[in-house]
Amino acid sequence: MRAFQATLGLQSRREIKRAILRLSHEAGNIKALNDNLAGYYRLKVGRYRVIFRYLPGQVVDCVYLNERSLVYELFEAEMARIVGRD
Repeated sequence: MRAFQATLGLQSRREIKRAILRLSHEAGNIKALNDNLAGYYRLKVGRYRVIFRYLPGQVVDCVYLNERSLVYELFEAEMARIVGRD
């Protein structure tokens, strides 16, 4: 996630950072994902999507960031690759 974020312009990075900080208050354009991505949520920040999950102890685990047109397909493929290792 950080590698992709580093490629963005300063304004986009700031918007994403502010939106992520608001997640601890469950604020923002949040939607629960389903099917193969159940247990994860997406945060909409302009044309970008942050994939995250809530962990015990009020921890927000942001795991993936990309443009809306790519994020779900790429994240699902990455999850399949990781699960395939087990």
